[in-house]
Amino acid sequence: MMAISAKTRKKLGIKRWDPADYLETPADMAAYLEACIAEAGDDAAFIARALGDIARAKGMTQVARATGLSRESLYKALSGERAPDFATILKVADALGLRLSVSVKAA
Repeated sequence: MMAISAKTRKKLGIKRWDPADYLETPADMAAYLEACIAEAGDDAAFIARALGDIARAKGMTQVARATGLSRESLYKALSGERAPDFATILKVADALGLRLSVSVKAA
């Protein structure tokens, strides 16, 4: 599949799909994160990117303030290009009003 350039998208009035545009309620955010965790397998960067989508939906500045981290640090940590440390994941989840929980894996 061929990617459409930014110039062509702009000319056609096509916007890149962004999940953050559709995460409007805490329930939406929790359901999205649950689905991403279920799909991620052992890909921690995928989960970090999902948290980044949620953080952008909520407002990165607000999340940065609540976590005590800079916006730049959050963008890097939640870009999906690397896996952030677990302390960052916990801080971000808390700032987003989300709680991580554990359940028994189905056999």
